[in-house]
Amino acid sequence: MTRDYALESLAHDPIHGYIPFVSRGGLPANEVSEQEIIDHPWVQRMRHIHQLQTAWWVFPSAEHMRFQHVLGVMHLASRAITEWYDSLCSACVNVPSRAYVESLVRMAGLLHDVGHGPFGHFFDDQYLDQFDITHEDLGAVIIEQELGELLRGIRRNPAGKLQPLEELDPRQIAFLIRRPKSKSGDEGHPDWLRKLRSLFSGIYTVDNMDFVLRDAYMTGFNTKAFDLSRLVHYSFFTKEGLTIHLRGLPTLIHFIETRANLFRMIYFHRTVRALDLSLEEIFKPTMERLFPGNPLEHLDAYQQFTESSFLVDVQRWATAADPELQELGKRWQRILCREVGWKMAVERTVNFHTTAAERMTIFSEPQLVLQRVRERLPRPVRDIPLNIDVARHYHRPSGRLPTGGQNHLYDPGTETIQELHDDELFRALPASFLIFRIYCQTHEHDAELNAALHAVLGEAMDAKTNM
Repeated sequence: MTRDYALESLAHDPIHGYIPFVSRGGLPANEVSEQEIIDHPWVQRMRHIHQLQTAWWVFPSAEHMRFQHVLGVMHLASRAITEWYDSLCSACVNVPSRAYVESLVRMAGLLHDVGHGPFGHFFDDQYLDQFDITHEDLGAVIIEQELGELLRGIRRNPAGKLQPLEELDPRQIAFLIRRPKSKSGDEGHPDWLRKLRSLFSGIYTVDNMDFVLRDAYMTGFNTKAFDLSRLVHYSFFTKEGLTIHLRGLPTLIHFIETRANLFRMIYFHRTVRALDLSLEEIFKPTMERLFPGNPLEHLDAYQQFTESSFLVDVQRWATAADPELQELGKRWQRILCREVGWKMAVERTVNFHTTAAERMTIFSEPQLVLQRVRERLPRPVRDIPLNIDVARHYHRPSGRLPTGGQNHLYDPGTETIQELHDDELFRALPASFLIFRIYCQTHEHDAELNAALHAVLGEAMDAKTNM
């Protein structure tokens, strides 16, 4: 059959090349095109939220938005199904058609970030947390309530057409984009859908595979961060779940190392974290002025609330008549000009090779560390303003992470499949790492702070040795 080019458009992407999607032209009146979802205000809103929440202030070329990322994730979802659909059918019963599964994960990829607010995950921690929700919870509501009718009208993707009685279920898309919190949350969902969740929650997902490639490229860190094709090629579904062949394990380890290095060098960069500390100090009073409350109760306002609107509003405050608002605006003006109030004085990075090790270290109580550092400073500087930052990254699989149980390893020598959390599989990698930093308002006391922290850590080590 000749390809119908009238039904397809291409978006050019620096990471994946051409990304095809179904366009409006020539579709029957009762069908909804993928383009209509892409062009919907909820998705176009992603053009106004940076992919790297504050790192774009530090890495000049990292101006990419979540919109480019979600298109890339949609595309990778198609690549995954092209390679993995047959194995999904072998592992599960009553799997829908290839076209249904592909359209389902394409839409989940496109919409997985639709609930994000300004500054991404920072917004989750500093604002949404008070309502006990995440951007994934918001995204699920937007998918079901705001986009559900359109999603049910999708009948095809660039690779195929759904069967006559098939209709996309927005609840299944919402299920895919939310990280598993407990096994009970899987009840009522078919086995094939639960297995597809590993495309979005796990060690390597269409989400993190795209952002590792994209963020590495756009920051200048690396133009080809890992071997995507080999990782996809050696992966497949088994009855246990998404499984990687032993031959693909070195590529997976390289991916994990690359992702960890991005955290270490980009997302956890000392100035990026200093910006976060400065934002934390003024975010609460800022949000009290900008947004009326729980976004779930104000979805119309939330759709218009982006980084673009946020930054325009706070820039205007510096000339406001209200003295309190004017002071807040001046503090924002300093941040926007990169006049960061906090300077890193001392840093320690610690690698942990077991999941219990971090809980046993003195860094598990960072405020206690800061208190002891103050006690060891010379008296004249003991009360200077200080701030601490603890950046944690889980480097490799661990059964205690919320994504545990999503990934498995096939060993052809023993013909066995085991869950990917065994220390022996990743013994060359730490389980996690932690970067502990103390920030001061000047660099004047860096030497004293380094000496004080060194003394505290030495005492902690001596105490541990004598236990």
